[in-house]
Amino acid sequence: MELKDKIAEASFQLFCRQGIRSVSMDDIAQHLGISKKTIYKWYENKDAIVVAAIGSHLERTRNSCEVIAGNAVNAMHELFNTMDMVRQMFNGIHPSVIYDLQKFHPNAWQLVEELKSTFLLCKIVNNLERGIQEGFYRADLNIEIMARLRLAEIGIIFNHDTFPPEKFNHQQVQVACLEHYMLGIATLKGHKLINKYKHVTEEE
Repeated sequence: MELKDKIAEASFQLFCRQGIRSVSMDDIAQHLGISKKTIYKWYENKDAIVVAAIGSHLERTRNSCEVIAGNAVNAMHELFNTMDMVRQMFNGIHPSVIYDLQKFHPNAWQLVEELKSTFLLCKIVNNLERGIQEGFYRADLNIEIMARLRLAEIGIIFNHDTFPPEKFNHQQVQVACLEHYMLGIATLKGHKLINKYKHVTEEE
């Protein structure tokens, strides 16, 4: 790994633990055991580091989603594995990171928005089509509407007016919204599979 990539990766770890705004260039240099001058050889400012760090994280997220989709035995299985990935992701991220990105680093936040509107939208559509073919999702679903509704649902989770971070855990909100989405699109066959994956016994 080149030093430029090491700086971005180490910075991302600090951002996740402390929040982006709380981490200074001095903190990054100290964490890596290098001088700030060395960092400035690769990055002109902190915002450039944030963009690089978030970009690398989003690429890893993209790869993880591809692996999950490829390994899932069915569409519902893919959603449950996605839920596990979301839990792990938010377990290690400071609650202020999303706010810091939106307010202070619009270029980095734009990368997040672009991933949502292109890659994630495509993955949601593919999952819906697969689930309908497998009989786990309702055949009467309007795929385009449901895919965009799900995308909007992902976005509203990060709206601090709707879900203030001091009152809501982003991980719990993400999981609750995904469960609500699954139950809404599932057939009876799909509901039974959901209960199986959740180890729930439900009376008919």
